[in-house]
Amino acid sequence: MVDVDRPVHVTDALSIPAGELVWRFSRSSGPGGQGVNTADSRVELLWEPGTSAALAGLPEPLRDRVAARLASRLVAGAVVIVVAEHRAQLRNRATARERLAQTVREALAPPPPRRRATRPTRGSVERRLVAKRTRSGLKAGRTRGRRDDDG
Repeated sequence: MVDVDRPVHVTDALSIPAGELVWRFSRSSGPGGQGVNTADSRVELLWEPGTSAALAGLPEPLRDRVAARLASRLVAGAVVIVVAEHRAQLRNRATARERLAQTVREALAPPPPRRRATRPTRGSVERRLVAKRTRSGLKAGRTRGRRDDDG
């Protein structure tokens, strides 16, 4: 069984305390038979990175990176994770916690190294030109009795 009241482990340096998480529950429209009408198995997990004490402990460049990358996901200042794919509320809560951790992990990740532009190799240029000549010849063979001097 998953303990949903423990901190959300994001990285070794960052864990989001359970007190910063806001849970909302509602009825799910998914599988569940007759129980779907009585059990509040749909889960919404809200976390406000702007007021998070967990993020305040990180260096400023990391906080800025997280703020910039999560800006498009914020709804009224909070990251909202909605899960309704399992019949049990507890499983949906565990899935929501993992999705939040993954979202914050991706926001914390350093940007990929910039690509260094290089020139195409002589072989790749030659292959491209040979392919163009082959394709041109194929298309030229499709014309049927047309002459360019007809106008």
